[in-house]
Amino acid sequence: VRLVGGSRCSGRLEILHDQTWMSVCDAAFDQQDAEVVCRELDCGAPVQVLGAAAFDQGDAQMWTQEIQCRGNESQIHMCQTSFEFPTKYNCSHKNNVGLLCTEIIHVQLVNGNSPCSGTVEVLHRGQWGTVCYDGWDLADAAVVCRELDCGEPVDILSGAQVGLRTGPIWIINAMCTGSESTLKKCGSVTLGFQGVRLVGGSRCSGRLEILHDQTWMSVCDAAFDQQDAEVVCRELDCGAPVQVLGAAAFGKGDTQMWTQEIQCRGNESQMHLCSTSPPHKYNCSVDDSVGLVCA
Repeated sequence: VRLVGGSRCSGRLEILHDQTWMSVCDAAFDQQDAEVVCRELDCGAPVQVLGAAAFDQGDAQMWTQEIQCRGNESQIHMCQTSFEFPTKYNCSHKNNVGLLCTEIIHVQLVNGNSPCSGTVEVLHRGQWGTVCYDGWDLADAAVVCRELDCGEPVDILSGAQVGLRTGPIWIINAMCTGSESTLKKCGSVTLGFQGVRLVGGSRCSGRLEILHDQTWMSVCDAAFDQQDAEVVCRELDCGAPVQVLGAAAFGKGDTQMWTQEIQCRGNESQMHLCSTSPPHKYNCSVDDSVGLVCA
């Protein structure tokens, strides 16, 4: 099983059957099935199941049986399937199911006076990042304290009180009930990039779009430089950047505009590992969409 078109833990669901990757119909996939896929990929818990080819249609064949997981299986092949795909669904690639998993692996407290105090950080996509203070409450804190075997939360402190941290902000509005055993079991919403693609050219050239909160967004040419381009080409396995093009060189598209400035050093392996600034000062529109040509 794999997720395509997003990140390691988000994308269009495809399953391997008889040496062929196949897409799955959204009408035949539910929360229990999603639990198993996220577990098999070591991606935590499902955040959202997305229908209507949210991660593009792809060119894979369609899986013709209904997946019937209980939700506690360790791998999708352990789930039962219907003998024949229900004809009522009448699925095509427009109905490909997509999936977002939490991908939170671990949590820690840093820069505190003890192992049970400090700034909350989560390990997400291989990098430590912080949690947004706005929306964080005692229910969320109770889960972190429980996961770290630190008893009950005493107080919630802002970044200004415990020391500001650099790097990505990975979680906003963790949505814990307070009874979860670990933070990754909460319905957390991640920030940052969940995927990157080039549109309107070839596989390695086109208008840059990044996936954020289930939405593909264009990037302003004034907020994108050579170091950022190095990372995009590397992530897409497209060699080195040949040219960064502004003024919607590959068309305007119909996406929203990304409102933060990307600040890559140039040596990152993926775009989501780059820092971002607060909303940038540029008055950008789709007329200013950045394009990229990789070698």
